[in-house]
Amino acid sequence: MKRIVLTFGLISGAIMAAMMVLTLPFMEKIGFDKAMVIGYTTMVLAFLLLFFGIRSYRDTIGNGRISFGRAVGVGLLIVAVAGACYVATWEILSYKFIPDFADKCEAHAIEGIRNSGKPPAEIAQEIEKTKEMMTLYKNNLLFNMAITFLEPLPVGVLMTLISALILRKRAPKPEPLATGLPHLQN
Repeated sequence: MKRIVLTFGLISGAIMAAMMVLTLPFMEKIGFDKAMVIGYTTMVLAFLLLFFGIRSYRDTIGNGRISFGRAVGVGLLIVAVAGACYVATWEILSYKFIPDFADKCEAHAIEGIRNSGKPPAEIAQEIEKTKEMMTLYKNNLLFNMAITFLEPLPVGVLMTLISALILRKRAPKPEPLATGLPHLQN
């Protein structure tokens, strides 16, 4: 199982990491909103490998059978490996190549809050919450990593559930034993 989980998790993680590396230099030209669409589209494409990973497990280790629960377990392990690749790539890129990303992200979020049309008191409250969260994000590596890991997680969980539903195959129910006595067969 380790081999299947690592293989499909690392390939999926490599796809997400490669797309991040390719698009990050163009983030300001693309814009935060379009970059987010590109990022989540890449996650969906990368997590298509969940289907093939679960199917590989079913066909090789499960002898053609896999329960829904086992399929979800295999899928979530693949998501965890891919998510770890995603986090590692992000941490390297954000600290080494775009150390001002959090500030730009905060400014973008605050601009969106100001343009939301909400009452001034609510806007001020949301801006304060955003600043607090971004302070944590900038100054706490574990918080930063957790938030980054949460980005692909919903996509991975959803793709896991869909794949598990499609690929589940139960073992056939055993046939009742024939006793040979006519009065006991019914």
